[in-house]
Amino acid sequence: MMDATTQAANDASQQGLGRRSEESKKKVVSSVSDFGTRYLTSDEDVYDFNAWDNVEWGEEQEQDALELIKKQSAAKVPDAEQSKYHEGAANFWDQFYEKNTNRFFKDRHWLRVEFPEIFERLPKHNEDRFNVFEIGCGAGNTVFPLLQEAAESNVFVFAADYSKVAVDVVKTHPDYNTGKCKAFVYDITSPTPPDIPPASVDVCICIFVLSALQPSTWRIAVRNIWNVLKPGGLLLFRDYGRYDLAQLRFKGGRMLDDNFYIRGDGTRVYFFTTEEVAAMFKDFEMLQNAVDRRLIVNRSRKLKMYRCWLQGKFVKPIDGRLTDA
Repeated sequence: MMDATTQAANDASQQGLGRRSEESKKKVVSSVSDFGTRYLTSDEDVYDFNAWDNVEWGEEQEQDALELIKKQSAAKVPDAEQSKYHEGAANFWDQFYEKNTNRFFKDRHWLRVEFPEIFERLPKHNEDRFNVFEIGCGAGNTVFPLLQEAAESNVFVFAADYSKVAVDVVKTHPDYNTGKCKAFVYDITSPTPPDIPPASVDVCICIFVLSALQPSTWRIAVRNIWNVLKPGGLLLFRDYGRYDLAQLRFKGGRMLDDNFYIRGDGTRVYFFTTEEVAAMFKDFEMLQNAVDRRLIVNRSRKLKMYRCWLQGKFVKPIDGRLTDA
């Protein structure tokens, strides 16, 4: 599966969206922080900057979004054609990476800003290995910045992806070191657990990954995550939010099911609500389940583009049980 930057870039290339502003400059404040953000207090100021944070929707905007989705649902992908997107999902991701291996990929040097818990949890004594499991490692844009940031610590990254092509990209990276990382092909919705010792992972990273899964398989994915996390282990989540511009720009013939679509390259994408995320991880302790709303402005063309992402942080309870196991 593709990583966060790739996902956003894929939307841009297929639907005419500009590159996310926060991907083109160094982030110093979390996207969901109440501090250091730029708030739009007057509509007259909207074209003064390229982006505004935490812009709330009005009732009229929400009704417009619902009307667009109603039109999409009137022309869904025919049932007879849907199976090829579900059964051939890995092939579509392989084709994506074969085409885009050297394009769109930007390393996530914002990890420390959005997810400082990764680095706060690093052991002070290097004899204790700190295990990270990234689901949907893509071209390694989390793996290698993370290992670089934590170079002084005894960190090991399990990097899994649905796409063999993506995994091969990681393995051929000049910084790939089998003593610090293991990249492998894995479908997180597989009934077979990943090749990772149970209850051995300190942090699991799911950034723009679960949206690529068929909703009926979420339960299996969560079970696999739960099984590899240590009690007290941390799950980090970031993905698309409901009514994001990427969702509203889909035309007829792209909707597979409610809020679930295929892109032009055959890859799938779902748009979540915070309620769905909370229900998915109901057996975890919730540290964060936030909405990151962004108004992106094209000042020269006087265009306003509303983006919406969700970000969550969840802990596996020390004595908890998975109710859907």
